[in-house]
Amino acid sequence: MADSVTRILADARAGLRLTATQAAQLAAEHELSPLLETAEALTLAGHGRAMGWSRKVFIPLTQLCRNACGYCTFAQSPRHAQQAYLSPEEALDIAGAGARTGCREALLTLGEKPELRYAAAREGLAALGHATTIDYVADIALRIHAETGLLPHINAGTLSPADLAKLRPVSASIGIMLESTAARLCERGGPHWNSPDKHPEARLATIRHAGEQSVALTSGILIGIGETRLERIEALLALRELHDIHGHLQEIIIQNFRAKPRTAMARAPEPELGEQLWTIAMARLIFGPGMSIQAPPNLRPGELAPLVAAGINDWGGISPVTPDHVNPEAAWPHIAALRRDTEAAGRHLVERLALVPRHARDAARWTDPGIRHSILHLTDAEGFARSDDWHAGSGAPLPPHSVIRGASAADQPSPEVLRILDQAAAGDTLAETDIARLFAARAADFDAVIGAADRLRRETCGEAVSYVTNCNINYTNICQHRCGFCAFAKGRNTEALRGPAYRLTAEDVARRTLEARDRGATEVCLQGGIHPHYTGESYLEILAAVRSAVPDMHIHAFSPLEVLHGATTLGLPVKDYLRRLQAAGLGSLPGTAAEVLDDEVRAQLCPDKLDTAQWLAVVRAAHEVGLRTTSTIMFGHLDTPQHWARHLLKLRTLQLETGGITEFVPLPFVHMESPLWHKGRSRSGPTLREAVLMHAVGRLALHPLIPNVQTSWVKMGADGAALCLQAGANDLGGTLMYESITRAAGGANGQLMDAASMNVIASGIGRPLWRRTTLYQGAPETVPQPTGPCSTQAACAA
Repeated sequence: MADSVTRILADARAGLRLTATQAAQLAAEHELSPLLETAEALTLAGHGRAMGWSRKVFIPLTQLCRNACGYCTFAQSPRHAQQAYLSPEEALDIAGAGARTGCREALLTLGEKPELRYAAAREGLAALGHATTIDYVADIALRIHAETGLLPHINAGTLSPADLAKLRPVSASIGIMLESTAARLCERGGPHWNSPDKHPEARLATIRHAGEQSVALTSGILIGIGETRLERIEALLALRELHDIHGHLQEIIIQNFRAKPRTAMARAPEPELGEQLWTIAMARLIFGPGMSIQAPPNLRPGELAPLVAAGINDWGGISPVTPDHVNPEAAWPHIAALRRDTEAAGRHLVERLALVPRHARDAARWTDPGIRHSILHLTDAEGFARSDDWHAGSGAPLPPHSVIRGASAADQPSPEVLRILDQAAAGDTLAETDIARLFAARAADFDAVIGAADRLRRETCGEAVSYVTNCNINYTNICQHRCGFCAFAKGRNTEALRGPAYRLTAEDVARRTLEARDRGATEVCLQGGIHPHYTGESYLEILAAVRSAVPDMHIHAFSPLEVLHGATTLGLPVKDYLRRLQAAGLGSLPGTAAEVLDDEVRAQLCPDKLDTAQWLAVVRAAHEVGLRTTSTIMFGHLDTPQHWARHLLKLRTLQLETGGITEFVPLPFVHMESPLWHKGRSRSGPTLREAVLMHAVGRLALHPLIPNVQTSWVKMGADGAALCLQAGANDLGGTLMYESITRAAGGANGQLMDAASMNVIASGIGRPLWRRTTLYQGAPETVPQPTGPCSTQAACAA
């Protein structure tokens, strides 16, 4: 291999962009292995070991087409077609059958503009009440989504800007294969002769128009139809040029030509496997690690492992209901067999939607609100399809373990994950990308992450499960902020679904503190909305009420937002105000109002709340005056693993500086009554896999600086909390909760978890239970035990 080629491949591995000149140099390279190795390394960097696929139903809306491609058996003439178009009832019946078998994508495939060639098409459209095929496609796509919930992916060929404007609102994505930029293939005798819509300029115009309208587009090339290697490179570079401008190409397909009987190219030679491998590798090098690159598995049966090694990360759509009408001779692989072949190639199969994960994470850019709503509700934080029907706070039974971890027979975690786990066990600060990689763990990698976190828990905290006997008092649910996720806070005069607006008096707070003491509590947790009439003196009065009622009660109170509000209203520096709170009896602060410590997320989630720097500054100031705090994350809404990684690293940096954080508390987003969810702007909370991983990765990323990881039984439920206790968590939080914030959001996991119930959870996993104080010291053993829910409005998680 020439030195110049070695340098090109080394530069590609280092993240440098492949130029057209360099690509041409690689076209002349005969040694394939170095090219494949580089492409696979880039694929693993961009996609890890996940191999995407979409469970789809194939709906051939019309097989009439004005083009006459030399390799196509899909297109038919009116004399061979039974009817010009599927009727709406037929299309919806096929879609419904797909939905009943678990499909999430409806692939609408059709010939191009048949009404421009055939009277039968024009008559068929007239009978259906439409002037053009595109009008009919838009109508059917709208009905499919509305009546079955399937997400339409539309392959309608070349499209004008007006056509795209009709299809964008009713589709998750659109597909058009460029096939080739070699115009000579359109000449007489070529595969695209007498096919006006296959002219490269027409295809590229559609791809450009799609980018201009922010349409997520699947494209690609067809190899083996007479083009040269250089012409494949030219096509890929043309696609990259348009993608550079618009970012709209969600996936590149490298499809191999298959010779079909009764076509002009029936006797044409099919491309050898090596040619497809070379082309896949070149596509990966040209587009880099982030692009989704696909090769259809039914067109290379028995040869899937080499395709994987060449640089693909996706198998495309596969139907359990309908055949591949474009390649009817090539049956779809059975999913179980595809899973086995994928695992044999060192990857694991992960289902996605019609919008690939990268674009699904940015659905607001690529889809209209109706489609976006569905995408958000169906995806996880990485943008793949949700793997389970579990939702935080719902009280639903847990899915099988194979669903949580990802069904796979793989028994060896990846070297990359093992390296990261070794660094975590050594107490090293992990890179943001490494933490995000742990959140992507599935199958054997998932098992390795959970196991490593549980070992660190055992080494750090021992076997005992801790809890605190506490009672939470939310003194008001009136709030001047309008956080998009919150169903607890109410306007001053509003009554909403789960009760009226309220404000407790000092006497109410004192009475409930006495009740908490009588029921054995060693802590009251005080938090509330930011009442427009509250000042810093209001919080001092609340402390005085508790202190006068039970002088020795530990007061765990006031989020950083409340502290900042109090200090601002009194015109005091935060640190000075914290000293006043401390002198009035404040013992520690809950690290709530953190949500996700990344302003990219906060700008959408809680734009009028304190920002990341302000939250960190208040918590730092608390530590500096001697007040300990907890720390939290509220996840599963608009965020991604990258945001979670940044959050954990900010906590770690703060703890390195101050050492004042007692515990980390993951709080899964409860979506059911959230305004943000109802507006179609958030996901439906984390999957159970993500929720368990948050506890495990939190343990790993924060080790050894934050020793305790708490699981919220209110969010996770008893069984979910037990899972988390076996994945790095060591604490069950508080007992005396007449829960209101999670219940206002639609949670149903109960209002009280007494010591006996906590012991059931701990003993069920073979662990002892011990009672602690707020600051993780041993609490007195002889205390009154609760017999029912206290009368407070409880909400604090820690």
